[in-house]
Amino acid sequence: MSSSSPFLRLSHVTLAVRDMDRMVAFYTEVLGFQVSDRGEPVPGAGEMTFITQDPSEHHQMVLVQTADPPPREFMLADHLAFRTGSLDDLRAIGERLATAEVDSVIPISHGNAWSLYFTDPEGNGVECFVDTPFHVSQPYGDALDLSTSDAEIEEETRGKVEALPGTQSFSTWSEAMATRLGMSS
Repeated sequence: MSSSSPFLRLSHVTLAVRDMDRMVAFYTEVLGFQVSDRGEPVPGAGEMTFITQDPSEHHQMVLVQTADPPPREFMLADHLAFRTGSLDDLRAIGERLATAEVDSVIPISHGNAWSLYFTDPEGNGVECFVDTPFHVSQPYGDALDLSTSDAEIEEETRGKVEALPGTQSFSTWSEAMATRLGMSS
């Protein structure tokens, strides 16, 4: 394992909520967030609402509806997310996790991010990810193979998401979100 570690920045928070409408109203009407996406994620999980106040961030918070608190190993609705700078950084993190014998690693392409989900030694969910050049309406999830080249990963992602409704360049989406947030000139 290398002595240097890829730089990580805290990116977003995911909260399990019981009353989605009440929580969305609070964060949008009281705190000024905008909804960037809303939908059903995967079977067995509740509705997800993605919110932001930053046009360069698809979401700063994700609210996940749940009747009961999720089990600690359920990373989708209860995790810390850290952004890193490149797919090589993500690969390095994956190697460090393998060396540390972390066996809960789940690689996922969200279309707008390539992610590794895993649990820490006490079962807390962690996500490390790198942004893609795309905006893809969320929730979206697909397999991610970090053993392929950067170009292959980007091309595979583009091929799978380009026909989906709402897919566009991230810069185009960011400009539109800046306008919605009243930040454009």
